[in-house]
Amino acid sequence: MALSFFSPPALPIHRITCQALSVAVPSVAVAPLPVNPNSSLSCALNCTHFQSCSGCTQEYNLHHPVVIDEAIGFFNKLGIKDFSFDSCRLWGWRCRAKLAVRGSSTNPLIGLYEEGTHNVVDIPDCKSHHPNINAAVQLLKKGIIELNVEPYDEDQGTGDLRYVQMAVTTHDTSLPIPERYKNGKVQVSLVWNSSSENSANTGKLNALANFLWGNGGPKRKVHLIHSVWANFQTSSNNIIFGNRWRHLLGERDFWEHIGGIDVSLAPSSFGQANTRAFDSLLRKLQKYVPQGASVVDLYAGAGVIGLSLAVSRKCRSVKCVEVNKESRQSFEKTVERLPTNVESNISWHHADASIEPNSWLLGSDVVVVDPPRKGLDPSLVKELRHISAVELRTSKRPEKVKDEKRPWILRAREDSIQIESTTVHEENQSLLQMLIYISCGWESFKEDCSSLLASKEWHLHKAHGFNFFPGTQSIEILAVFKRGRGASTKKKKSGKKQKRPH
Repeated sequence: MALSFFSPPALPIHRITCQALSVAVPSVAVAPLPVNPNSSLSCALNCTHFQSCSGCTQEYNLHHPVVIDEAIGFFNKLGIKDFSFDSCRLWGWRCRAKLAVRGSSTNPLIGLYEEGTHNVVDIPDCKSHHPNINAAVQLLKKGIIELNVEPYDEDQGTGDLRYVQMAVTTHDTSLPIPERYKNGKVQVSLVWNSSSENSANTGKLNALANFLWGNGGPKRKVHLIHSVWANFQTSSNNIIFGNRWRHLLGERDFWEHIGGIDVSLAPSSFGQANTRAFDSLLRKLQKYVPQGASVVDLYAGAGVIGLSLAVSRKCRSVKCVEVNKESRQSFEKTVERLPTNVESNISWHHADASIEPNSWLLGSDVVVVDPPRKGLDPSLVKELRHISAVELRTSKRPEKVKDEKRPWILRAREDSIQIESTTVHEENQSLLQMLIYISCGWESFKEDCSSLLASKEWHLHKAHGFNFFPGTQSIEILAVFKRGRGASTKKKKSGKKQKRPH
């Protein structure tokens, strides 16, 4: 059950929800805890790898990252009196991990680099990992030793196995919902030091895959392994994955249930490490989007956010814009599992949102942005800061001329997926009403937020924090902006347009 922690009287009260205990206890309200190992209510990491491993930087009070006090003060100055922080699951939360493989065939090391070095720290008992990731790592070590697989040597560029990605799916409909998380199965992606499956050392790759499947597959008492994939990489840089992937054993499709929809995630596509926290954020986000809205989802990845809104908010239209073409396949598979009663016009576009961003903003009621840690692209910030002028200027420009002058928009439309509703909708010429910003970079968010508010085009309506990475100083922010008081937000309507059926 959750404990509720509240900020001190010096600041307005803000709600901090802590999922720290595995036993049922009543909710209580107390002042936020200092980072103090002697505190009786301290949520400690208790990890033997702390300090040697670079993954975690905060050992005590995992429910209360130090940066959260700064966030409370920041939002208080902006008039947000009800900022909330969900600490989420504190241990065993990481369902996706990329780990380096070093050492020797008799003593393999699988873990993270020591801070400031390329020395790998073995982390067999990581407290952040889903327990089945640790179990799969131990099984992989056993296979490396038995089959004499050589870990990668960075200095020499030799060896077989460079990295491994472990991803846990907790979506098993054959189990009761309370049992699904602890029984999650692991998709193992082996990053092999060769150019393709035809290289000389791939015999050991297949033997290692068979070992994992034979000792952790469906015929074992404990079904641990979901599937085994191979990625081929020979580059000497720090990029983990190469461009070539191969499915070896197990299920090809990897599914997770997030934000009320079944989501397909290929091993090559981006996926949130903390799936439970991401689901909590999506449930909160959905409450702010008006029913029947027209939504554009920028930095969309496989379109999880946009598609969850299409289902939960019965959106009139959803456009997902993503620069990584690898996400397209996951989007297509996810769309196939959407409920049959979804009546949104849904599209996915392989495009860079920083190029002529107004082409995506115009005609939408709500824009959702989920940028990388560096924050929004400057060109997008500029358009959002001057959105009224952009709308006025564009309303006077014929659509045909706009397209002819922007060939990159035409290319994006060609390299897209369109699923149109059978319902007749009014042609959408809405003016942007709401900006929903999901941030994984606190410093960049503060800069973007200040820039948007300084334009007077936007005001901050709500803000919430989520503890996506307990044990670190990273927090996820969900911020809801509305058009500034006084900005023109009247909608224009036109005639009806018949959409093509699915």
